Amino acid sequence: MPGLVKNLVVVAAVEGLILQPTGQRNQRSLQIKYATHQLSSVSHSKVADSLSSAEFNGIVGLLTVAPVSYLVGILHREQVAQVRGCPIYVITDVALIPLSSQSDAQKAIAEAKESLRKSSQHGGAQPPDSDTSDDDGAQLEAGPRDEASPISSGSSTREDPSVARPVGPARSTSSVAEDVIEKKGQYGRFAERWFSKKGWTTEKRRVQGMSVDGVEKPGSSSDQGTGPSDPQSEAPSAAATIDGVQSSDLEISSRAGNSLPATVTNTLLPKLLRTTRLLLGSRSFFFSYELDITRRLGTNDKKGSEIPLHKVVDPAYFWNRHLALPFIDGGHHMFVLPLMQGFVGQRAFTVKRQADKPSADVAHAEEGTESVIEAQGKDESVRPASDYLITLISRRSVKRPGLRYLRRGVDDDGNTANSVETEQILSKASWEPSDKVYSFTQIRGSIPLFFSQSPYSFKPVPVLQHSSETNHAAFVRHFSSVVGKYGDAQIVLLVDKHGGEAEIGRKYEEHTREINAEGGVTGRKLGFEWFDFHAVCRGMKFENVSLLMDSLGERLEAFGETVEVAGNHLRKQSGVLRTNCMDCLDRTNVVQSACGQGALEKQLQEEGVVVNLRTDVSTQWFNALWADNGDAISRQYSSTAALKGDYTRTRRRNYRGAINDLGLTLSRYFNNVISDYFSQAAIDYLLGNVNARVFEEFETDMMSRDPGFSMQKVRANAIETSSKIVIADQSEDLIGGWTLLSPREQNTVRTFPLEETILLVTDTALYRVSFDFNIEKVSSFERIDLRSITGIIRGTYITSTLTAAQVDTWRNVGLVIKYRPGKEDIARVNTRSLSSAVDLDGAKDADVDGGSGRGSHKADSLGILAFKALPARSSLAGFEGQEQSEMSEKELVNIICDEVQRAAFGGQGAVSGFVEDKDIVSLEEARKGTGLLEQWGHSLKKMVWA
Repeated sequence: MPGLVKNLVVVAAVEGLILQPTGQRNQRSLQIKYATHQLSSVSHSKVADSLSSAEFNGIVGLLTVAPVSYLVGILHREQVAQVRGCPIYVITDVALIPLSSQSDAQKAIAEAKESLRKSSQHGGAQPPDSDTSDDDGAQLEAGPRDEASPISSGSSTREDPSVARPVGPARSTSSVAEDVIEKKGQYGRFAERWFSKKGWTTEKRRVQGMSVDGVEKPGSSSDQGTGPSDPQSEAPSAAATIDGVQSSDLEISSRAGNSLPATVTNTLLPKLLRTTRLLLGSRSFFFSYELDITRRLGTNDKKGSEIPLHKVVDPAYFWNRHLALPFIDGGHHMFVLPLMQGFVGQRAFTVKRQADKPSADVAHAEEGTESVIEAQGKDESVRPASDYLITLISRRSVKRPGLRYLRRGVDDDGNTANSVETEQILSKASWEPSDKVYSFTQIRGSIPLFFSQSPYSFKPVPVLQHSSETNHAAFVRHFSSVVGKYGDAQIVLLVDKHGGEAEIGRKYEEHTREINAEGGVTGRKLGFEWFDFHAVCRGMKFENVSLLMDSLGERLEAFGETVEVAGNHLRKQSGVLRTNCMDCLDRTNVVQSACGQGALEKQLQEEGVVVNLRTDVSTQWFNALWADNGDAISRQYSSTAALKGDYTRTRRRNYRGAINDLGLTLSRYFNNVISDYFSQAAIDYLLGNVNARVFEEFETDMMSRDPGFSMQKVRANAIETSSKIVIADQSEDLIGGWTLLSPREQNTVRTFPLEETILLVTDTALYRVSFDFNIEKVSSFERIDLRSITGIIRGTYITSTLTAAQVDTWRNVGLVIKYRPGKEDIARVNTRSLSSAVDLDGAKDADVDGGSGRGSHKADSLGILAFKALPARSSLAGFEGQEQSEMSEKELVNIICDEVQRAAFGGQGAVSGFVEDKDIVSLEEARKGTGLLEQWGHSLKKMVWA
């Protein structure tokens, strides 16, 4: 495949940034203009005299928010593995260079150069060919490491999940108090500010776009770590980069007509840039310049072709595709470097056979990455015994990505949350073509049903959503994808058979039986094994997982593994094990490592080597490799290391591991409640699943919508379902149906919060339907005869004044339908059997009554139905079929008013006085009605979440 740019110099020239490859022939430089962000090739002579430049190891892409774009470049990398002579790297730091002006770009480049200088001085992220050695004190912990964020702390060598550490005695290295007090930086900016005397002042000045010079910056003290992967040392640099360009960026946004309100951009843009840098520098993104690491053995056969690497990789694991689109669309393929999120780890070990014994001993296992790579370069003639490599690659899917309680279950397309493919590769260290290469693949993913869990509980009960038919359709789509990609599928469910998890487990089993009764997926029936992990392994007896391995033995034996020799496949794995618990983390890690252990023993046996990995103390490196893998996946989904990691590492469980798990559980709870909401919005935006409006939605609700869940489809289905249930008279013709916001309480406009309801209009009546969108059922409805309607008020309908979007009088509009209750009007509530309960009280809001009606009832019996238009602009516009030129809120309200008026008067045109333009709740009234407690509550939430 065409060569990629491995090293380049980024120059802040007069007209734009220049990307100049270094050390590679026949590769032209690329210019990105400041004003237009256009990409074009330029000659080297243009950049020869420029001094404002910094060296990068590759380009991630362009991050664009409104008219401002940032070039995201790889500042630091570290080699973690080598496959067939091709290095694999992990990103340890990135830099964001603004494309707003030359001066802003120069500032950012200067800071990037300073970061590189400090890194070289302190020996942080060293190049792959430099001499490094583990510290004597860097011993392998018996329990999981005490990291509580996606960003590792300490030196990059010790914290690299792919680098083995010397095996040491079991010990506990931290307590919950130490985690919270001494390592507060790992708990996000909230804890950082809370424990810092000047933290609040610094953050306040930063958010307001003011200089923070002279204010002590968190993490800048001399006793902090200095490695490039140390968040305490890197955060000031990231903040400085943002502060250096913030003011000019906002000025450009204002002049160019930014699609986001200035307050939203001013508040959340700096946070987005910080989050982007922390996410990409969290040691969870991997790449190779020469090898497709997104495809497992037997499917990555296009090496050496002339197809660009980004066209070869599996789109499901191409994490920076959206950011790289400007380079892809412009045909600048040599700058497109695909990134994969997940884990890559490698160990070299030597097997020494004994002549008088059928078994073999692992005489030596290489610990450091440099030693592993060096072992691959040994000549076969000087090897003391058989040298092997084990490589573990986990690939995290971009489909339904995100964080723990914010992304659960399945989406409409059958994609599940926390979907990870893990491949274990066994090879000879020499990678000779004549040697066999073994590959064993497993997958994990959330239960493929619609459900949610509250992040505000330590052990939340799963809440099933939608109808059985909707769930089954998504269930079938999910396993159709699994079977199409891997062949046969064996499900291993690890949730509890009793308690809160039992119900969703039973539903999973029911859908599996149903699909098998229908003949399976393309004729392949699904295997299903429900192993109650907590019950079987109660009392820390995790060794009982062997019972599960025994029951799966025949099935796994039938699946086999992929074996390749000299590029030819001797056999291919014919099925896949799909393991999940509730989070697909802790219990899943234990079971998957046990499966990997069994596969490795079987493969070594085929090589003529008999090794018992379960009892051989010299094979702790294997457990550590899988524990590192589990920790990496856990950090990416829950922001902490995996629970039960002590057993995965040592095959022993004790009280120290249980205490460590308690600390990690508290850390997860903190992240679930505090920091995950914005991180989820940022991940969706970086992947291109949502547009920039997601940050406006976040400022309003402190959370973002799920892009894998099409509300358009749900609302259309709700309208259709409601019309079939509530319209009893088949002679009634449905004119229109809409989803709108409405007060929970009858006959008022000021009961908050509003709920999403359905308005149906027929040729004889109007229906207000309360619909439970979680279970797709009608909760209640109210029927109003069209002859009872006396008039309509339409106008401004402000329900909150806490954010800029909520006080926009053009977008916050609604209508109030006035009517006089009659004999034909009914109200019903669904209590499993519909029961009639007619009781329509008088209007409670004097400002919307009045008007002359067509009925004969008195004015004091007037009733009202208030509706507010849903926001027309969505962060999912362009992603779920919505167009940018969508109907505005005012246009929608006008259409509804016209339809109701036309139906009420038998198809006549506009009737004078029937529709009155008047504020329903004006901005002034809304401000008066917004109490101090509500304002303080929102300010506190914004301070914590945003």
